[in-house]
Amino acid sequence: MASRVNTSFTLIPNQKCKQRTNHQPSYFCNTPDLDPQLLSTLGNFKVLPLEIFHIILRYLSVKDIGMLSMVSKTVSQHIINYISTSSGSRRLLIQNFHNLDLSGTKEETHLLDHYRALGLLFKRCTLLLPTKDRLKYIHKILSEVSCFKFNGCSAPLQCVGLPCYGMFLQTLTAGWDELECHRVYNYLCELTNLSRKMQTVVCNKPGSSRKLELRIRLFCRNVLLDHWTQRSDSAFWLTRILKPWPMVNQARLLYIIFGPTAPQDVVPREWLLENNARLLILSGNNICFTFMASKAVNGRAIELARLIVFLALVCEKELYCMDWTVRMMQKVCKVFSTAAERKSFLQSVANAFACVTMEMLQPIMSGERDDDDRGFLNLFHLLHAQANFHKEVLYLTMNASSS
Repeated sequence: MASRVNTSFTLIPNQKCKQRTNHQPSYFCNTPDLDPQLLSTLGNFKVLPLEIFHIILRYLSVKDIGMLSMVSKTVSQHIINYISTSSGSRRLLIQNFHNLDLSGTKEETHLLDHYRALGLLFKRCTLLLPTKDRLKYIHKILSEVSCFKFNGCSAPLQCVGLPCYGMFLQTLTAGWDELECHRVYNYLCELTNLSRKMQTVVCNKPGSSRKLELRIRLFCRNVLLDHWTQRSDSAFWLTRILKPWPMVNQARLLYIIFGPTAPQDVVPREWLLENNARLLILSGNNICFTFMASKAVNGRAIELARLIVFLALVCEKELYCMDWTVRMMQKVCKVFSTAAERKSFLQSVANAFACVTMEMLQPIMSGERDDDDRGFLNLFHLLHAQANFHKEVLYLTMNASSS
């Protein structure tokens, strides 16, 4: 039931207001010592006591309060004061996150919509503040919610607190430039000690810190990654997470964040080499070369030679330039320390082409044909890939000899 408001209050006399120790004005009163320009921005609200203004805010939705905060700087400041009051925080910071039947229901959608609107309200109220001050103020308000903290919830798998926090953060930072978002990530890392926690899990044996791995997964997914509609935004936050770490630790973090959460969820099926080659090409030159150079350094030249074959096959199928594969092979050759190792590796590449060709030819000769003739098409592409690959090798050789 809505509270009854006594409308028979008397008007505030035109006299000086007493100053409170917390620097918050007691009333919106029209006094000679206040800045007339400030009073003019309050409009008709200037004749109301602050308590009445707070009562009015109770009848407005969070979205409407956000719209009201854009009326003027003075109104926005009074709304900030309202948010800081106990009644305002109780109303705005809804915390019923632990209903076991909540996930995937209308109640969860309602909570997420509420924190999306709350993020927009904070975005508008703190618009004129520097990024550092905005973050400090927002943290001061949200620190009252234990489920928004990294280790604050005792039942994180049954809690939607972090998703609500992520929705709030996504709405707050939408449209910010990369420098500001980078500051947000650094601020979150400082608050949660996230970098140190990640260092613990990537340096320890897998599974030795299962609870910490789960906490990192939930925080990264629910707060930083899952709410964005644009892939470029998700990629930005994922880059912030992975960038400080070497490749092997990046792979470990990716598995922790996106991998299965239980052993029974893992299907131990090895990827086809063609799919591995396609992924390496899409990952870019630096990652592809680093991966291949690692195999060369660790004495896995035969595996590397087969990978070269499938890189050529993917280039043929996807109409990429075959000279990319040849130049990548040339670059990897320089990793080998001696001429004998380089010669042996090139021999392995030639042998790999022959072996893969025979592997594809064998089922065709035995009559094991697919309905769509996939095996025959693969062989067709491989033969063309081999021809184009060796053509590019000859071009490279002739150009080197002529110069």
